[in-house]
Amino acid sequence: MMSIILFFIFMIPLVHQWWLITLLTMLTAGFFLLYNPLVYQSYKVFFLGLDFLSWGLIILTCWIGFLMFFSSYSNYLDNNNSTELSLMMLLLLLVLILFFLSNNLLMLFIFFESSLIPTLFLIFGWGYQPERLSAGYYLLFYTLFGSLPLLLMIFYLKDKSGSLIYWLISLDCNLYMYLSLVLAFLFSMPMLFFHYWLPKAHVEAPISGSMILAGILLKLGGYGLFRMFSFISSTSFGYNFIFMSIGLYSCLLVGLVCLLQIDMKSLIAYSSVSHMGLVICGIMSLNFYGILGSYILMVGHALCSCSLFCLVNISYERTFSRSLYINKGLITILPMFSLLMFLSSVNNMSSPPSLNLLGEILIIVGCMSWSMYSLFFMSLGSFLSCAYSIYLYSAICHGILCRCIMSFSSLSFREFFLLLMHLIPLNLLVINLNMFIYLF
Repeated sequence: MMSIILFFIFMIPLVHQWWLITLLTMLTAGFFLLYNPLVYQSYKVFFLGLDFLSWGLIILTCWIGFLMFFSSYSNYLDNNNSTELSLMMLLLLLVLILFFLSNNLLMLFIFFESSLIPTLFLIFGWGYQPERLSAGYYLLFYTLFGSLPLLLMIFYLKDKSGSLIYWLISLDCNLYMYLSLVLAFLFSMPMLFFHYWLPKAHVEAPISGSMILAGILLKLGGYGLFRMFSFISSTSFGYNFIFMSIGLYSCLLVGLVCLLQIDMKSLIAYSSVSHMGLVICGIMSLNFYGILGSYILMVGHALCSCSLFCLVNISYERTFSRSLYINKGLITILPMFSLLMFLSSVNNMSSPPSLNLLGEILIIVGCMSWSMYSLFFMSLGSFLSCAYSIYLYSAICHGILCRCIMSFSSLSFREFFLLLMHLIPLNLLVINLNMFIYLF
């Protein structure tokens, strides 16, 4: 574990070498695939430890980090403070890996909040419009609002249990204690009614910021909930129905909101809220199928949403607009782009053989054990997911080409390779489900 952390630290002097740091980040994901978490579980020292739950998300973090560096090539070509951008992305990856390796609640909280700092620098420094300042403030204050009760609860746990290590804590909590432990992570996912920061942050963030937001930062909330429910006693699980109801409601309401969007990035951001509502339902069901489905959907959503943001960025670099009224009819001049947009859109609506389909099926099975009525709401949510995914693809690729587009460059090999590196693991990981079943 320390070897990987030191590896990232020693990469910091190399931030001006874009190709080298991109390659090293990809190799780090490969190194983690060679790890055996069963062996490293016996090497839990101080606040660091590795298990199957954190192992999978660390591999995902390194892979998304590699794709994030690869997608920022235009900043490197334009010399748009590319060294500082690489430094912020590398520091963010280091903080995220330390978060997933944390066995101590206080360290978990510190790294959870520390991930905000590089993210804010990415939005403030390389955002597209002046509104990026308000987007960053929304992200900061929404997150801090839920984090203060969590910090106070951590101090209370230290006083009562004498330890902040997950497996040494057992807590029978009332409603206020329960909300203090879970709200910070629900704000991060985000849960409906506390999601307003997400579309703003996505719209104003650069491509690297959008990818790390959709790919990893939304998953911090799910991982935190996994850890919180590992020591909350079963007598406190009666409060879960509150958030399961909100999660089911978000699948319907946010799906309808997606159909009203004309900004491509905003539509994908709202679809993330809908998918995270399903993840919340699966985690709160607290049975094997629901939790396993939530984990699989988190991984699948990370790859799928990042590919959609990359496609939107490819279109934006050519038309300098994110509007669906301008980006239309692209199948006539970019057939390969349209094919990749189709594949990403059908994966977003959970078509086989993507991980999203398997995750949603398992979540539905898990939630049906809680209430059979949840099947009705999830079926409507899946229908709306298909509707806004088809709407996104048809609006961009079909129709009459906008007259304001005078010239266009086709997809480069770098862009084609970048999108394939999203879609290949998204559709082939379903072949090896053992790596997910071992998690639990």
